[in-house]
Amino acid sequence: MQKSMLQAVISDQKAFKWVPSAIVRQHVSIVEDDSVVVISGIRRCGKSTLLQAIRAKNKEQDYYINFDDDRLIQFKVDDFQMLLELFGERYGKQTTFYFDEIQNISGWERFVRRLHDYGDKVYITGSNASMLSKELGTHLTGRYQQVELYPFSFLEYLALNQIEPSSLDRFNTDDKALLKASFNDYFKLGGFPAFLKSKHPEYLKSLYESVLYRDVMVRNGITNEQELLELMFFVTSNTSKLISYNSLAKVIGVKNATTVKQYLGFLQDAYMLSLVSKYDTSLKKQLHNPKKVYGIDLGLMRQLSFQHSENQGRLLENLVFLELKRQSKTVYYHHHKGECDFVIKEKNSITEVIQVCWSLYDAKTKQREINGLLEAMSAYQLKEGLILTEDESDQLTIDGKIINIMPVWLWLLWGE
Repeated sequence: MQKSMLQAVISDQKAFKWVPSAIVRQHVSIVEDDSVVVISGIRRCGKSTLLQAIRAKNKEQDYYINFDDDRLIQFKVDDFQMLLELFGERYGKQTTFYFDEIQNISGWERFVRRLHDYGDKVYITGSNASMLSKELGTHLTGRYQQVELYPFSFLEYLALNQIEPSSLDRFNTDDKALLKASFNDYFKLGGFPAFLKSKHPEYLKSLYESVLYRDVMVRNGITNEQELLELMFFVTSNTSKLISYNSLAKVIGVKNATTVKQYLGFLQDAYMLSLVSKYDTSLKKQLHNPKKVYGIDLGLMRQLSFQHSENQGRLLENLVFLELKRQSKTVYYHHHKGECDFVIKEKNSITEVIQVCWSLYDAKTKQREINGLLEAMSAYQLKEGLILTEDESDQLTIDGKIINIMPVWLWLLWGE
């Protein structure tokens, strides 16, 4: 590309004034060593803001460029050397680099590898899981640390609204009322930072279209827009339900189940969806059993899906899943005679089992949830299990096994 254009981009982006965020991101831990730091996640979840916060703390701050700029469409891998020279001419010698949305440039990983081999520190952000993992795995194996970022957690939402829980052991009436009201709002709005400030529905619509068209359709050469839209509508309307590629193909009228599998893979790469497998010691069975689908954000899902009363419990389950992923948990579901929503694997064993239910008031619902949890506890030899509800608390002991019942909002405050 033209040197003058690249100079203009560097100057303009340097002049842009970032508004620092007062929110300390939960579950974000960056080891200060010589590895390449990769911050990944869906568009507009706060990756650039986190990158700017890192820049602000570092002594060297100038070698920064955001590749999600229309003037850089013609930027090719050969232009990285020109970029390096322009940085040096403008700011002098520095050894710390910051690259936003670098996956837009084919071959970027070789340049980053060169910088790393020369002893430079590199921070990058990206919005495509597959592209990042493929290039990182090929050229930067053992040389990078990855930080997956999600929309705001409940604790981060409280911080945004300057609400600080006084004590997790004992709440007074006013504290509890404020926290429950805040949770109800968070449950409706989700956690995209800019949307929480504006609360304008058009923002989520714009975000959805940007991810769907730019990160999914254009990037993967998808031409049948209607199939993809119908798939997104169906899975977001049926979050946490069991699905199979064949059943989805029939529902949306796609001839080949492989096409559905590819679509879901592309949506996962763009961080729109996550698929959860049934736990099995056989990897082959894991791959072939039905999946459960969860969305990236409740506010976004409410914009995209058909909502009815049954969905409240399923959205609550989706919320719990997102928190488990923020905590970097390896998550499966259990299904035999009964079902348990989440089984958590650490190293080679299952360490936690969790049910999520809107309410246990109905006797049949309560018995079903307890039976599914007890079955999972027995299967994985656990003495304790957890049922998360909208606002119920209790502790049960059944056949020597302890079942803790807790409101989701309180569990979210505990973090980890």
